[in-house]
Amino acid sequence: MMISTKGRYALRIMIDLAQHDSDTPVSVREIAFRQDISGKYMEQIIGVLTRAGLLRSVRGAQGGYHLMRPAREITVGMILRATEGDLAPAECVSRDVPCGRSGECSTRLVLEKVYGAINGVIDHVTLDELVPAPQTVTPSPEP
Repeated sequence: MMISTKGRYALRIMIDLAQHDSDTPVSVREIAFRQDISGKYMEQIIGVLTRAGLLRSVRGAQGGYHLMRPAREITVGMILRATEGDLAPAECVSRDVPCGRSGECSTRLVLEKVYGAINGVIDHVTLDELVPAPQTVTPSPEP
């Protein structure tokens, strides 16, 4: 299983928004510049994240985006599922697709473990854990 460019960019966009969250909305142009992502492609991804209830848009000349809830309440799993869909390593372990061979398949157990491990990580890492700590400037020693 590989996370697509859309999923990786969605994570970067959400981290950027968490890092620069304030009373004023963050514009697509600002995020695109800081993250070096095409504005057009970013707008598509932001649309997906907005429809998933992760972002709130503010219209107008000073418009942009805010996180819909605090970064500590948004998991990597929420973001990736919004952009990637179900992250199951095979259809047979997906909650959405039942498999006729599930009772006799010898690989199902390992695939379920992989799926559980993936979900165990992405559902327990929150956006605020991914926001880089502010850089502190260390004063230079006096001569």
